[in-house]
Amino acid sequence: MTAVMLAYGTEPWLVDAAQAVLASTGVDIELVVVDNGCTGDGIDVVKGLPGVRVIRPEENTGYSGGCNLGATEATGDWLAFVNSDAIVAPDALAKVVAVAAEPGVGAAMASIRLAHDSNLINTSGNPLHFTGLSWAGGNGEPASAHALRTDVPSLSGCCFVISRQRWTELGGFPAEYFAYHEDTELSLRLWQRALRLAYVPDAVVRHHYEFSRNDLKLYLVERNRLITLLTAYQGRTLALLAPMLLLTEAAMLAAALAGGWGRQKARGWAWLWRNRGWVRARRRRLQAERTVGDGALAQLMTARVAPSNVDTPPGMGVFNAVAAGWWALVRPLLAHR
Repeated sequence: MTAVMLAYGTEPWLVDAAQAVLASTGVDIELVVVDNGCTGDGIDVVKGLPGVRVIRPEENTGYSGGCNLGATEATGDWLAFVNSDAIVAPDALAKVVAVAAEPGVGAAMASIRLAHDSNLINTSGNPLHFTGLSWAGGNGEPASAHALRTDVPSLSGCCFVISRQRWTELGGFPAEYFAYHEDTELSLRLWQRALRLAYVPDAVVRHHYEFSRNDLKLYLVERNRLITLLTAYQGRTLALLAPMLLLTEAAMLAAALAGGWGRQKARGWAWLWRNRGWVRARRRRLQAERTVGDGALAQLMTARVAPSNVDTPPGMGVFNAVAAGWWALVRPLLAHR
């Protein structure tokens, strides 16, 4: 197995995260660390650890490009993507790969716990709203409430395992995403191939999770949500959802203006227009490779936005009520596809 880990900025947990991966039991492990611009001294320590290869691209390739680059260096049959602030339990990766290897499973993720209290969940799989919104599922809830293995709508990029062959077939993450929502797109593509995504509750990973917002993140999260919608959904689905998608855009614009990131929201729209040729080509690829329609995915999605790690903006109750009503009308129509 090859684990891929990215390093950027100060990375205070990098050494601990790398050593935990290397201490994994039940698997033969190698670790590829992609130095995307690590400014801390942890990268120098990691370079000297046996079983580690460090590669440094000429520029910051983002999460998407960094994972792709690290995967090209892999020699193992299985790829594990592990965040540089995530500490895997010794048996975690072996448990996840065992589930990922089962027939019909496209990829599997660990039980991501909060590092300050491993009895609390950080994410047990990310919910997926039909408008493309996604968030850390179960954040702050007792791990005992997430003790059963389940299929999840979307993997968390914090720690998941996929076969190197399947990763290569999919072409990895789209480098254009740079960061955020690439795990959502990968998850949809696997479901669209009739492959399940599994949450493994006894594969414990402690995550030094810190939710943050900055201009680049706000821009990328919103832009990439729209890319995923425009490329992964079938045309009929987009037509049926159009009124709610337009309402969501209006709501997100209002939130952006109120929050002072209206420029970032507009910048995302501008990117989509400038790169419309790439978006069309990406859409053709994703639609050509799928084997099941969106109706098979509708049961995985939710009509209620309910993240626990951010404050609920004004009007969310009204938005959820309208979304639930529209979803109730549209979902039966999708089920026939």
